[in-house]
Amino acid sequence: MVVAALSTVVEWYDFTLYLYFATVLSRVFFGGGDGSLLATLAGFAISYGMRPLGAMVFGHIGDRIGRQRTLVLSMMLMTLAMLATALLPDYAAIGPAAGALLLLLRCFMAFSVGGEYTGVVAYLLEGAREDRRGLITSLASAASEVGALLAVAIAALTVGAMNPARLDDWGWRIPFLVGAALAGCVWFARSTMEESPDFLRQLKQHTVPESPLRYTLIHHRPALLRTFAISALGSITYYVGITYVPAFLSSSGILPEGRSLWLSTVAAVAVILVTPLVGTLSDRVGRKPVLIWLGVAGMLLPLSMFGLMAGGGELPIAAGAIVLACLAGGVSAVGAPATAEQFPGEGRLSGLALGVTMATAIFGGLTPFLAELFVQLTGWTALPGAMIAAVALAVIPVFLTMPETQPCLVRAHARERAAKECQDI
Repeated sequence: MVVAALSTVVEWYDFTLYLYFATVLSRVFFGGGDGSLLATLAGFAISYGMRPLGAMVFGHIGDRIGRQRTLVLSMMLMTLAMLATALLPDYAAIGPAAGALLLLLRCFMAFSVGGEYTGVVAYLLEGAREDRRGLITSLASAASEVGALLAVAIAALTVGAMNPARLDDWGWRIPFLVGAALAGCVWFARSTMEESPDFLRQLKQHTVPESPLRYTLIHHRPALLRTFAISALGSITYYVGITYVPAFLSSSGILPEGRSLWLSTVAAVAVILVTPLVGTLSDRVGRKPVLIWLGVAGMLLPLSMFGLMAGGGELPIAAGAIVLACLAGGVSAVGAPATAEQFPGEGRLSGLALGVTMATAIFGGLTPFLAELFVQLTGWTALPGAMIAAVALAVIPVFLTMPETQPCLVRAHARERAAKECQDI
C-alpha cells in the first residue's frame, strides 16, 4: 500500500516541477523570445487533455489484466518520460524542434499519469480493511502534496546553488533526473507488489468483464453520475481553492508573486494534515454524511474566504488560504473511497476513469482560467468563491440521495432493518 501511494508523489512532483521551471524551460526550449513562456504553458494545458485518454486506456487494462500490472506499466512510462525530458537537446542545439519534442514528451507523460490516481485509489481500496478504507485511500491525496513539496524543495535548491547561466545550460536537468530516479525506484518497487484481492476474486469467479467500459455504462450509470458529482466538487475546490489562489493574489495586487507562491507550501501542509483525519472520520460516520457536511461548507465558506483574502493583511490572507486548502483536502480525502465504492470490482477502474477524469477535465483544468477571466471582467474578487459555491449547490442533491457505501455501516444498517422487520412480524 505504501508503494502504491508513493506513485502520486512522482506524479505531482513532475506536475509541480514543470510549472515552477516554466520560465527556465521557455528560455531553454523556446529561445526565450516573445511568446516563449506562453508556448511553455500552452504545452502544459494541451498535455492535460491527454489525461482522460490515458485514464480510459489504463482503466481498461487494469480491469482486464489486473491492477498491479497496470500500475507497473504506467510507472515505467513515467520513468522513461522524465528521463527523456532530462536528456533533451535544447533550442541552441536543434532549434524549434526542441520545443516540439518537449511538448510531445509532456503529452506522453500526461497520458502515462492519466490512470495513475484512479488505479492507485482502486488498489488501495481493494487492499485495505473495510473499516479503514477511508484512511488508507486518503493517503493517495496526501502523498500528492508530498510530491508538490518535494518539487518545491528540489527546485529551490537547484536555483539557489548556481547562477542563471549554468541553470539554463545544464542545471535545469538536475530536478528532472531526480524525478526519473524517484520514478525508477517506485517502478522497481511496484514489481514486488501483490495483485489486488478483489481482482483475484474476479479471476477465481470468472467475472472479469470482456469490455469493462461497456459493462459500467450498461450496469452502473447512476454510479457514474455520483462519481462525477463527487469529483466535480473535489476538482473545483482544489484547482480554484488551492492552485488558483497564488495567481489570484498576484494578479489582484494583494501580494507579490513570491509571497503568493509561499501560500502553495502552506496549502500543501494543510492538505497533508487534514486528509487522513477526514478519511478516518468517513470510516467512523460514513461517506455520505461527510460529503454532505463538506458540500454545505463549500456553499458557505469560499465566498467569504476569497472576500477575506481580497481585503489584504497577512493573517486574513493566510487564514483564507488555509480554510480553502482544508476544504479541498477534505473533499479529496472522502472522495477517494466514496467514488471507488460506487462500483463493484468488475469495471471499477473504467468507471473511475470515466467519472473522475471527465469531472477533473471540466472543473479542474478549465476553472482557474475562467476564474481569472471572470475576475478581470467583473472586478468582483469573491467570484472564484461563488464558482465553488455554485458547484457545491448543484451536487448537494446528489449527496443527499446517494446510498451509503462504507461497507461496515452498510451491513450494520442492513442488520438494523432486518431486526426491525422481525419485530414487526
